[in-house]
Amino acid sequence: MTGRPPDGHGIAARYWSWAGGVFAAAAGSQASFHGRPAAKEWHVSAAEERVVLLDERGESVGTALKREVHHRATPLHLAFSCYVFDDAGALLVTRRAAAKTTWPGSWTNSFCGHPGPDEDMRSAVERRAADELGLRLSGLRPVLPAFRYRAVMPNGVVENEICPVFAAVADGEPVPDPSEVGDHTWEPWPGFRDAVLAGRREVSPWCAEQVPTLASLPDDPRDWPAAPWAALPPAART
Repeated sequence: MTGRPPDGHGIAARYWSWAGGVFAAAAGSQASFHGRPAAKEWHVSAAEERVVLLDERGESVGTALKREVHHRATPLHLAFSCYVFDDAGALLVTRRAAAKTTWPGSWTNSFCGHPGPDEDMRSAVERRAADELGLRLSGLRPVLPAFRYRAVMPNGVVENEICPVFAAVADGEPVPDPSEVGDHTWEPWPGFRDAVLAGRREVSPWCAEQVPTLASLPDDPRDWPAAPWAALPPAART
């Protein structure tokens, strides 16, 4: 864990980037990305929602229905995670609804989702924030652009994703969709981070893997540097 850099900003911090299918540490510089309405409407029924399938290089190799993709041999696919903060730097922590297919009832980062085929990643994150939490975002930026994980539930169902991690600021208070979110709370980032690292805070497996890397960033998440959007895996650069 580190405090703010001497100048109070995340200049020349380090982040994990995608480099030809390899996770590589690279120097980055502070950038600003302002929230905006989604570039296009992307509303499909849950029954018809599709995810983007990936090869080991992060290239798209097809699509699959989301409702059918999670099983004991879940193929690698594209997703995203987002950590949403308020103006004071507190993290929005959510509890997954009991009806969710994967890790129901688990506490986790603010929200996650899957971009649709040919959907711009920024638009996908903004869409999901609105649909799941009733939130508009500002300052949306990638912070772990090539995060990848695989996790297995007790019943054998597998999550297998290249899942870029984003940070953003909430413009207002959340109004969660109860079919997606069972509960939510705002927590100071340092306290949440330290509790997860110490094993005192049980969270989803992807959140548990993301927090140790995020812990290397400044204590104040408002100072987290933006990684280049070009560092996202190839399929996420549409």
